[in-house]
Amino acid sequence: MKKIIQNRMRAIKAHKTHTFRVKFVFLFFGILSGSTFLIFTTLIFLEKYGIHVFRMQNAVFRRFILASLILTILCVIISFFVAYFLMNMVIKPLDKMSHASQKIAKGDYSVQLKYHGTIREVKTTIENFNRMARELNSVEMIRKDFITNVSHEFKTPLSSIMGYVTLLQDNELSESERQAYIQKVFFNINKLNDLTENILQLSKLENQDYLSAPTVYRLDEQIREAIVLLEPRWSEKQMELDIDLPEITWAGQKALLFQVWLNLISNAIKFSETGGRLLLRLSETPDVVKIIVSDTGIGMTAETQTHIFEKFYQGDTSRRAQGSGLGLALCKTIVEKCHGKIYVTSELGKGSVFLVVLPKVLEDM
Repeated sequence: MKKIIQNRMRAIKAHKTHTFRVKFVFLFFGILSGSTFLIFTTLIFLEKYGIHVFRMQNAVFRRFILASLILTILCVIISFFVAYFLMNMVIKPLDKMSHASQKIAKGDYSVQLKYHGTIREVKTTIENFNRMARELNSVEMIRKDFITNVSHEFKTPLSSIMGYVTLLQDNELSESERQAYIQKVFFNINKLNDLTENILQLSKLENQDYLSAPTVYRLDEQIREAIVLLEPRWSEKQMELDIDLPEITWAGQKALLFQVWLNLISNAIKFSETGGRLLLRLSETPDVVKIIVSDTGIGMTAETQTHIFEKFYQGDTSRRAQGSGLGLALCKTIVEKCHGKIYVTSELGKGSVFLVVLPKVLEDM
């Protein structure tokens, strides 16, 4: 959105520059034409009252008068061609851009303008306008997709809650069935709560230019805290843990990074079968810190790897009930806000490996 505003400001600035130049050219030729026209009118006035300027013997004065007449004619001709040139090369394109702006104001972001002239400033203005329209169109498409996905993600658990609440109204239910339905209701409520928190967190991060001051802390200890917090899940699946977390001190967004480790480790557990293996590695170089989270789960296709960090994308549709497709999008946003990178390599049926690379020296944070 910031780029769109900047492009719009550049377009407005260029438009003001063109307007000034057009006014300057017209004013210049207007004054020049007006001056010569005044001289010509004066000569006619003198002739009318018997002062025959053209019959005067002063050759220099006659040459001056003749030059004035020629200059007047030239100014009229030049003014005509300049006006014609400006009309076609400047005024018409700006008029088209004005009409296109009206279409954009009405919600039509598909408009694109063509310019075949050679004026660099006008060409730049048209290009900036077209870029702004394309970016607005892209934002509008993202907005529509986001609304569609959010509506779908909210609709599924809400429908489940409504169904189980309806079943709970049956007086003939046994206590065990009643407790089971109540647990299902709470499960879907928690899913809605997680979805809402993730959406709010993503929105906050994407619209936040500056983060809080970095905190110096033990990165290895933070990852261990995430592992301990998720212990019930990996214990239930009887997973084998292969952990190598040497002591590394890092300066960054402590609270945000904790969400990254929770999401990555939680996904590794979720997509692994019972008895699977979870590997975690932490290492450093003089410039960066590297964190690897690897599993022996179901893996993913090449196409899934391409879209895995997109909002609401879920490659394994059979496990949609276990997530909302926002976890990895949130991870990517957080890592990039910390000036880092996140990568994934995977093979279907053989597990996935996520690599997070964080810079040791964080600038502008």
